[in-house]
Amino acid sequence: MPGPQWLALGRRWHFFFAWLLVLNGLVYLGWGLASGHFFHNLRPSSEQFRHFGRSVVDHLMFRFPKGAEAEHYNVLQKLVYLVVIFGLLPVIVLAGLTMSPRLDAAFPVLVNLFDGRQSARSVHFLMAAALLGFVAIHVFMVVVSGLWNNIRSMVTGRYAIDEPGSSNEP
Repeated sequence: MPGPQWLALGRRWHFFFAWLLVLNGLVYLGWGLASGHFFHNLRPSSEQFRHFGRSVVDHLMFRFPKGAEAEHYNVLQKLVYLVVIFGLLPVIVLAGLTMSPRLDAAFPVLVNLFDGRQSARSVHFLMAAALLGFVAIHVFMVVVSGLWNNIRSMVTGRYAIDEPGSSNEP
């Protein structure tokens, strides 16, 4: 990684990973729309909305779902994922593109949308901080809710469920 005297190299690394994020996001978006993942797995039901407050309290108290309920996203998870996928990430990318002098001529609407490059820079920074916060909280929750089981399910798709009354309960 570049040191403080290598600002230009640091920008190149930033752009490289930004385009990697954009390409990865486009593939995920295409897959999510084509497979119905967003509609079937991330769309909260009206029943879930009624229990939104309870879901927030459960997360704050580190009470995690048990049994078959643990296989599905709760309303808080669904809403946060939707905000990150369809709000936070597109705003980060658009604000980043707005700061590029080369895009002014091609897409002047971006500069108007963010009310100038400096505003776009501020929005980009704030959204990046929000994304880092999301990742930090997400990783923390993965660790406290059962690191091994969560990592296994991410890699293999197999999530082990402890049924109430089983010998695995403490």
